[in-house]
Amino acid sequence: MLIISESLAQQLVSVEEAIEAVAGTFAAMARGEARNYPVVREVLGHAGAVYGVKAGGDVSAPFLGLKAGGYWPHNLGRGLTNHQSSTLLFDPDTGRASALVSANHLTGIRTGAASALATRELSRKDASVLGIIGTGAQSLHQLRATMAVRRIAKVHAWDMNPETSARFARTLGEMGIDCAAEPTAEAVARAAEIIVTVTPSQQPILMRDWIRPGTHISAMGADTKGKQELDPALVAAARVFVDEAAQAISIGDCQHAFAAGLIAPAQLTPLGAVLAGMATGRQSADEITLFDGTGVALQDLVVADLAVRRARDSGQGIEVDY
Repeated sequence: MLIISESLAQQLVSVEEAIEAVAGTFAAMARGEARNYPVVREVLGHAGAVYGVKAGGDVSAPFLGLKAGGYWPHNLGRGLTNHQSSTLLFDPDTGRASALVSANHLTGIRTGAASALATRELSRKDASVLGIIGTGAQSLHQLRATMAVRRIAKVHAWDMNPETSARFARTLGEMGIDCAAEPTAEAVARAAEIIVTVTPSQQPILMRDWIRPGTHISAMGADTKGKQELDPALVAAARVFVDEAAQAISIGDCQHAFAAGLIAPAQLTPLGAVLAGMATGRQSADEITLFDGTGVALQDLVVADLAVRRARDSGQGIEVDY
């Protein structure tokens, strides 16, 4: 078995490579060559943690495996990140465990990759003003991934914690990026042409009336029953694209509009179908497009598989007898 540490995983896979890897497995999903298996996600009842297991396989690659981990809200005080996860890959031909990959950084870039793919395929080609709602650890991944697919001239950011958004704006300023820390989510929404939401919110923080025609939104925060970032009326007003429809209506932002009878599963277009040339993306300059990114196992597995292949090619990682 090959073991890849967190520090090595950060070196092995770039944002650009993650974008193309996730595009490939999303397209394989649309063609029926890759499947995500039912998700396990539970409140642990210890340390305030949420624990989950996501598994799947892509026979076109091929790869097979699972990612296990979740959210431990008190980790920052211990010098650790709150999100902790590991990916275990299996040999698709024999079922033998073949690699263990630390997945904290890879989870961040695979999430950014999915959002960036949606932005690339669904936002207006000339969109250059980015709004980021939620400026925690995931926000920099989202920024870098978005900048890999669009020329971003200005960033507007907001967080429930003003100190966090101010620190984010300072960080971007040091990177040479023009960023305004806004006092409200509404100010971000009214200014932006592309909006990415990455919060743990359980109530709407982005309302329908704030969104200008032609805006693209990637809603990346809702991945558990009860989470919510968007006004259901906004979901109903947009052309909605998803990573996986079943997850979107059960644990994504679509769950609330679906429960209210405002949308039906048939209205949800898999982003993979657009990537595979099986469906159309943006159809007019004025329509509002929405990607409900819940995070699927295949995103995790494809970037872990890429890290393993890079490590083997370069003779890195730790081989153990298992």
